Order: sequence, then C-alpha cells, then structure tokens
Amino acid sequence: MQKKIYVVGMFDDDTAGKVQSAVSAVAGVTSCTASAAKSQVLVDFEGAIDDAINAAISSTGVEVLG
Repeated sequence: MQKKIYVVGMFDDDTAGKVQSAVSAVAGVTSCTASAAKSQVLVDFEGAIDDAINAAISSTGVEVLG
C-alpha cells in the first residue's frame, strides 16, 4: 500500500532525512521518501501500521496533517 502524508515543520533536507530514517525503521515499511519542498512523506508499506508511521513522524518534531 502507498500513502502520501502531509506534514508541517519539515523545513529543510536535514529534517526530511530524520523523518525518512524514522519512518523507514518502522516494521512493515518497504520504502519512504520525505520531501521538505513538498511538505510530504511518501510511504510504501504492508499491514495496518498507519499509527506507527504517524508516531515515527511525530517523534522527529514534525506534525502530521494527514
């Protein structure tokens, strides 16, 4: 399954890298690309892990919009 998540607070490539690393570490995530320019995270994953993905994003100080 692929999901596009819009976020607030990912202002630079450093923060995007932290978000990408945190989400990629979630079990079931097969790929993740975070874009500061677009304020979005594209995630490919298996299973019902939406809450874990959102928690990983939030743990980096970035707010999930949906």
